[in-house]
Amino acid sequence: MNSELKGIWLSILEYSNYRDLSISTVRRYIKADRVRYKKENGKFFIYAPAENVQKVSEDKREVLALKMEVQRLEDFVKTLQEENNDLKMLVQIYEKPAVLRNEQPPALPGLPL
Repeated sequence: MNSELKGIWLSILEYSNYRDLSISTVRRYIKADRVRYKKENGKFFIYAPAENVQKVSEDKREVLALKMEVQRLEDFVKTLQEENNDLKMLVQIYEKPAVLRNEQPPALPGLPL
């Protein structure tokens, strides 16, 4: 009974995220009595020791923060690459001789009758 006080009850979705399992796998675990569970108002809750959940939550928080930073930097690199490509195009346009810049597009060939 004391062990219940040191743990928390997680929903199937929370437990699947906590253990990196699919929801269907968690349901199979419940059906096979591989996990300690209870059913309240038609909803299953799975027992998890509080220390483990807290540790995993802190680790996941750190990983999430790092993933967000990586995503931000990747977006920044993509923006810089797009700006660089635009500037390269402008340099090419300005480096062309004035005659070529004002050149009209070639006439379309006539259609055979």
